[in-house]
Amino acid sequence: MTAGSRGDVAPYTGLGAGLVRAGHEVTLATHAVFEPLVDGSGVRFRPLPVDPRAELHSERGRRLHDARTGAGKLVRLVSLARRAADEMTAALVEAAREGDVLLVGGALGPLGYAIAERLSVPAVGLHLQPLHPTAEFPAPVLGTRSLGAVGNRLSGRAVMTSVELVSAGSVRSLRRHGLGPAGRSGGRRARTVLHGYSELVVPRPRDWPAGLETAGYWWPHVTGRLSPEVEDFLAAGPPPVFVGLGSATVPDPGRVSRAVVTALRAAGVRGIVQRGWAGLDAGGDDLLAVDEVPHSLLFPRTAAVVHHAGAGTTGAVLRAGVPAVPVPVQFDAAFWASRLTALGTAPEVVPLRRLTSGSLAAALRRATADASYRSYRARAHALADRLAREDGVAPVLAALDRLAR
Repeated sequence: MTAGSRGDVAPYTGLGAGLVRAGHEVTLATHAVFEPLVDGSGVRFRPLPVDPRAELHSERGRRLHDARTGAGKLVRLVSLARRAADEMTAALVEAAREGDVLLVGGALGPLGYAIAERLSVPAVGLHLQPLHPTAEFPAPVLGTRSLGAVGNRLSGRAVMTSVELVSAGSVRSLRRHGLGPAGRSGGRRARTVLHGYSELVVPRPRDWPAGLETAGYWWPHVTGRLSPEVEDFLAAGPPPVFVGLGSATVPDPGRVSRAVVTALRAAGVRGIVQRGWAGLDAGGDDLLAVDEVPHSLLFPRTAAVVHHAGAGTTGAVLRAGVPAVPVPVQFDAAFWASRLTALGTAPEVVPLRRLTSGSLAAALRRATADASYRSYRARAHALADRLAREDGVAPVLAALDRLAR
């Protein structure tokens, strides 16, 4: 069970397909709009209410852009997510009744664990971000500046508390859905939490307790091929730069689109611009605007990727072995952007709030044309080779085997 944007769902389609191949029966419970993502995977689907894209484009969702700090955005997100959790609770309970084990995405953690406890079935956490407190870095959704060992830990605890607040009302309502009272643990945490990214990208914090492990990336399930339109564009010239902000929304799509188009042309590169939830647009012989496109099929054929630095897109770029220009918008994006520069696969970070055609063009030149381009490409390629040797599904299978024993 998971909730959120496409990036909060797609990795579990690949994980689910891997579990199916190993002989498990798997059902993905998430927003109904994402049902096409499991096509051909062998994973069954249980729809949940709430359209996350509609929520982000609502008046409540647009207010997220008004908050100037990570903490301010977090407070507004908690309010938005609490309402969504309340709407999804009945469907989550109904889906969970069919399961022998609940695999719970990070955003639904406390609610999923409470449901599991009251149904007397085991639960395993599946996180896409390092949410648990550590002295080594601050909570990813609150920025990248270290607050010191004590401050970093406190920031992590604050975020964990916020996640619990999102589900607090829904957890209290479980008795109305036919589930008994909470046990002694309160059902708020899982004993085992596996993280769906590589230790090559984020090393496991040394102060994490046992039970918090890094599994490796869960690559989304993908079928089909690139559209003829995209194939024709790729064949018509040198590898283009991909630009996409994924499920991030922006207050002025027109301004961002104009800055992107101007930057691509100033840098002398062709571009594929994904409209995405931000509503970007572009046109001309040197530019192609697209809707959803499989990252794993397109990214390896690009010169570089400009993206919003969501966890899933960051992993897809690293898997492709191409340089990146991260344009973080909100929440954990700044954390993942900082990892790309630390790994040497991105020349610099261009936050959306400081994005201009000039700043983006300069970063694109460094990523695709400057003398340093070869070093970015070489580091990205070397890391991609190492990621290809990892198996993120195996640790999840091992955890399920331990539960079975």
